[in-house]
Amino acid sequence: MKSEPPPIYLHAPGVLCALGDDLAGIREAMFAGACPGMRASDACSPGRSLRLGFVEAPLPDTGFLPVEDRTRNNALALAAFARVEARYRALAAGLPAARIAVVIGTSTSGMFETESATRFLRERGVWPPGFHPLQQELGSPARSLAAFLGISGPAYAVSTACTSSAKALISGARLLRAGLADLVLAGGVDTLTRFTIAGFSALGAVSPEACLPFSKNRKGINIGEAGVLFPMSLDPPAEGSWVTLAGWGESSDGYHVSAPDPSGEGARRAIEAALRGARISSDAVGYVNLHGTATRHNDAMEGRVLAAIFPGAPMSSTKPLTGHALGAAGALEAALCWLSLTDAGGRLPPHLWDGAPDPEIPPLRFAAPGETAESPLKYALSTSFAFGGSNAALILGVRGQESEHSVGAAPVAAQGQARGPAPTKALRAERDEHAHTKLFRGGEAAGDFS
Repeated sequence: MKSEPPPIYLHAPGVLCALGDDLAGIREAMFAGACPGMRASDACSPGRSLRLGFVEAPLPDTGFLPVEDRTRNNALALAAFARVEARYRALAAGLPAARIAVVIGTSTSGMFETESATRFLRERGVWPPGFHPLQQELGSPARSLAAFLGISGPAYAVSTACTSSAKALISGARLLRAGLADLVLAGGVDTLTRFTIAGFSALGAVSPEACLPFSKNRKGINIGEAGVLFPMSLDPPAEGSWVTLAGWGESSDGYHVSAPDPSGEGARRAIEAALRGARISSDAVGYVNLHGTATRHNDAMEGRVLAAIFPGAPMSSTKPLTGHALGAAGALEAALCWLSLTDAGGRLPPHLWDGAPDPEIPPLRFAAPGETAESPLKYALSTSFAFGGSNAALILGVRGQESEHSVGAAPVAAQGQARGPAPTKALRAERDEHAHTKLFRGGEAAGDFS
């Protein structure tokens, strides 16, 4: 019988986004369909007002960091860490520095600082004081956070456009399962920049008004910023809900540099791999957080795939509430799934739109404002699709509830029932045995190393 791998626990995340900067506030704003940080601005598009998602909270001063790390992106990462610091310190107690890892998804890094410095150079002929070329290095958020924490385990960034931070969580899970770390800080950080807005505008993909995912009237995305960090471990939380990264899937179809494959084949493979990794059937998924960018091609592709795999499942795109956080979007939407799975009232994130379906997209069941799950929510799926044909799917689950939907070799009781907190040494032994089996069997499909 195929052994069940040890669960990957997702501890309560630190989140800053257009919905707010603390979990309680974000939870209530999301379920109410409120968008406190979404507003019209020309800050990133002088002379052209666009609806953008801003982090409104004050960010820490980065003056104590080396000059190459003084960026808004890194300030956002520090702010996200501050919101999980107590949990991190408790989990890290007694662990060697080499057993703690950091994986961050980003697409902007220090682009904002480089933009400002370039304007200064153009106007004055010299680079401004305080600018360093390494501020834009994509690995900066992970390297800087690792240095701040004094850890020496793996520390790196993932930059695959809109799948970046979904892949960062997947990378964190793999580090834990492979025995390369005992604790991982994983997530995503991206900030608003003129370059990003100009790039999407050049594609005709930006809406000046509130985005309308899956509507026949959709005009494109609203871009936002966010910082999200999850502590991940093989040890369950000492208190609160036990949420796991139950399964994941990845694929790369390379169909086009910016457009998705209309058939959705790559998206389908990623989702099906996540279901296999979680050892559940599609009808076990009680909520789907759609990538839902409100662009013509993405919504058409995603709608066809999701309608085929999850007919009747409640789903929504939360990008009208947060903006598209690009490299941070995957982790942000995983955090919103985490909030849904742990909501005492079983509330679902609403799908905000004009109620005008696109006749070219198969009917989908969108979660209405105020809607609650028909039964206790056990699994939630989050999809992320990116330029270049990069696809990722995450399934989050609540540990400790039996499921009649389980499939595959693992018995229902073995994979549905919660274990009591086990000694770290025992968990490591279980993890190492599973990793050894996987590494030497070979031939695993994407998402099956789970």
